[in-house]
Amino acid sequence: MRVVGIDPGLRNLGWGVIEADGSRLTHIANGVCKSQGADLAERLLSLYRQLTEILNRFSPETAAVEQTFVNKDGAGTLKLGQARGIAMLVPAQFGLTIGEYAPNTVKKTVVGVGHADKVQIAHMVKVQLPGADIAGPDAADALAIAICHAHHVKLPAMRRVGS
Repeated sequence: MRVVGIDPGLRNLGWGVIEADGSRLTHIANGVCKSQGADLAERLLSLYRQLTEILNRFSPETAAVEQTFVNKDGAGTLKLGQARGIAMLVPAQFGLTIGEYAPNTVKKTVVGVGHADKVQIAHMVKVQLPGADIAGPDAADALAIAICHAHHVKLPAMRRVGS
């Protein structure tokens, strides 16, 4: 199963593609979409076009996006939500199912603790995807989201077999 993980951000939208075959995970690609443009609409369109190209190029079968949490800066949260809308829209246009995961769920799945920092996440992503050249913290987070989704998608099937 090919999974794309997306870490939404208005300036930098991280993405990572992995292949999951049972418990075996393989790194396919990762990177960061950097928004371009003078205003919000142009920046969102830029992210939309870049993410569409990534999905065209790597043909994932499913997607996962990190959930947005509300913080003290309401305007910032709203802008992040708009970037998250692009992160959900593009895979939906490709007909993909989309998993949504809270940041703590991703961290707990990949690192083992729900309050891991970015250094710990990047380290564990490298451990689980040996040889991956990670394009930065946003890409590492996106790969962690993809890993989380790969593990959670398998759980219902494993429960059915054991039932």
